[in-house]
Amino acid sequence: MTPATHDAVAILAQQREDLALALRRAEQAHCLSIIDHLAAKVRARCPEAVYVAFDRSGEDRTVTVYGVLGEQPSPLAACPWLWDGTETGHPLNEIDSDVILDIEYALLPPTSPAWALVRRSTGMDGSWLLELPPADRAARVAELIRGHHPAATAVIVDSRAGGGRVVGVIEEQTDGKVPAPVARPRLSRECDDALTRLVAQVFLLPPLADRHLRPIQRDVTHHYGSSASVSDQVRLLLLPTA
Repeated sequence: MTPATHDAVAILAQQREDLALALRRAEQAHCLSIIDHLAAKVRARCPEAVYVAFDRSGEDRTVTVYGVLGEQPSPLAACPWLWDGTETGHPLNEIDSDVILDIEYALLPPTSPAWALVRRSTGMDGSWLLELPPADRAARVAELIRGHHPAATAVIVDSRAGGGRVVGVIEEQTDGKVPAPVARPRLSRECDDALTRLVAQVFLLPPLADRHLRPIQRDVTHHYGSSASVSDQVRLLLLPTA
C-alpha cells in the first residue's frame, strides 16, 4: 500500500466513524422524540399521566400496555391508576394501539435513551413503568436545581459524564460580585440521577440543545478536570426564571 493509498484509507475510515456516530445520535434523538410525542398524546387525554405500565416479552419483544398511572403521592404509597386499558369510554382507548407501537419502536434499539426512563414496577410482577418526560425539561431542571440552590441562574453541564451531568451551579450574587460557579453542587442522589437523565435528553434533542445550551467561558473548570472547560461537550444551560 502506497503512502497516498494509506492516507486515503485513513480518511475514509474516519469519515465512516463520524457518519456512524451521527447516525447513532440521530437514532437516539428519534427514539426520544417518539416518547415526547407519546407523552403529548397521552397527556392530551389524561393530563395527570406520569407513567405507562407495560410488559415487553417474547422473542419479538411485543409490548403489552396495562395502563397509565399518576404521580406517587408519597414514598410509601402506590401510584394511582388513571386508566387500566379496559375502562369503557376513556379517551385513552382511542390511542391504545398508538401507545403500544410507540413504546415498541422507541425501545427497539438497545442504545435507545428511552431505556433511561424505564424501571421495574413494584406493584405488578413482570411489568415495567415508562416515565413520561416533562413537557418542559428546562423548567423541570430549574425546579430540581433550585430545590437545593434557590439562587441558581444557570448550570454547567457535561455530556461526557454519564450522558449529561450537572457539574456546576451558577448562583445570583446579592453583593454585586460576578457570579462564580459552585463546583460541587449540593444535590441529593435522587435529584442528581433525575438531572442526569434530563440533561442528557437536552443534549440529544437538537431543538432543545439549540434553545437552551450556550458555549461556556474557557476559564471555567469543574472537578472532572480543567480540560473539560474547552470541550464542546461542556455547555451552560440557562435556567428559566422562577
